[in-house]
Order: sequence, then structure tokens, then C-alpha cells
Amino acid sequence: MTYCLGIKTQHGLVGLSDTRITSGTETTSSKKVFTVNKNKHCFFIMTSGLRSVRDKTITYFTEMMEEEGDEYKKLYKTVSRFGDLVKQVAREDKASLEENGFAFNLHAIIGGQLEGDDSPKLFLLYPEGNWIEIGQSTPFVIIGNKGSGHPILKRSVTYEESLEYAMKCAFLSFDATRISANDVGYPIDTVLLRNDSYFIRENRFDEADLRNMSELWNSMLRKTIDELPAKSLDTIFDAKQPAPINRITPG
Repeated sequence: MTYCLGIKTQHGLVGLSDTRITSGTETTSSKKVFTVNKNKHCFFIMTSGLRSVRDKTITYFTEMMEEEGDEYKKLYKTVSRFGDLVKQVAREDKASLEENGFAFNLHAIIGGQLEGDDSPKLFLLYPEGNWIEIGQSTPFVIIGNKGSGHPILKRSVTYEESLEYAMKCAFLSFDATRISANDVGYPIDTVLLRNDSYFIRENRFDEADLRNMSELWNSMLRKTIDELPAKSLDTIFDAKQPAPINRITPG
């Protein structure tokens, strides 16, 4: 499984992905982020799904970018072209994969800013090759293992946040997922794009790098729970419990 996340704010984009690859009983690490930094032309692609499908699509995409990448001035056109290549790989490999019990399930988060974009854009691309743009109302998107990390983002992230705040939320969302899922783990890769900078900054972190942050989050969470006012729950622990009601179940 995978955990990849993109967040869009009024100041730019942040992204985070794990690197864990699970195949049967074997676990390895591999980078799941592909980045392009050129003059007024920068974007990243994060993927979730079969590694073979991802690698083949990225290979085709890299060749396409070398030949015609400079023709695209807006990111949505690049996303559409990437979707075309996903469809091409599906035509070549989908039937064979499904015959052998594998689902063709490549998802991608694509974010960046090209010369013709008025601000950084963020997109979610589906295995069918179609896409949606991530907007201000729900300014984040997760692919892979969504369950545990989503509630943190839903409660905390808005479009108005600073990039620093958004990156903290991204880490906490990953950390919640990592604790709950054996197939999501370190190292993690992060990307950062500020408005009109046209440069994506990448960093990698091991578990030791962020252990203090994770432990502090755990202790603060426990302290907050302990201090949380909950008078409406006091009756649960009231020593003067009402007498039980005897019920007769019809035979």
C-alpha cells in the first residue's frame, strides 16, 4: 500500500509520500515522487498502485517531456497528457494483469505551476486517465491508505493555512496512518512549492529525524484527552446507578 498526500493553500503546495513497497512477505523502499524543475515550469507526480504500471507510465512520460514538454504552458494540459499515457499502458498491460489476478489501479497526485498558470495547481488523476482539480473547499487529496490520516486533515486543514502549518498536518496525518498500517512507513519524501517560485524543494526524512515530533504529538494528545471537559459523560461513572430494568423476552 501507499500513503501519498497533496495539500493546496493560498501560499502554495506541500506534498508527502511514504516509500514502503510491500510484495508478499517482502518489504522494500522506493521513491514514489517524480519532479520536474525547469525555468517557469515545475511540477511533481506522486503515484499509488502497481509498481510496474507506475514505472512504465513514468518512463513513457519522461520520453514525452523530452520531446514535447516545452509545448505545455498550463499544468492541466500536462496532466491530460499523463492521463493519455496511463490509458496507453492500460491498453498494453491491463488485460494481461487482470488475467493474472492484478488490478490496474494507478492513481496519481500531480501538483505544480507552469508559465501559463496564475498560481500552483493540484490534481488527482484516476486509473481511467481522467482527472479532477483540487480546490479551496477541500484543499487536500490522499491516494493509497486513506483511512487513518484523513480525519486529521479534515479537522485541521483549510486553504488559508501557512505552508509550515500544512506540512505539520501532513506529517501528523502520515504518522497516524503509519501507526495503523504495516504497509505504510519511513523514509518519507516531502515536496514544497511556494507561489510563483517555479521551484519544487524536495527533502527526505527517516524515522529518527521525526521521532521527537511524533512522541510530542502522542503526549500532547493524551494530555488533551485527560483535560477534556466531559460533564455530559459523568453519569456513566456515577456511583448512584439506577436499578437495572428487568426485561422479559417473548418466547
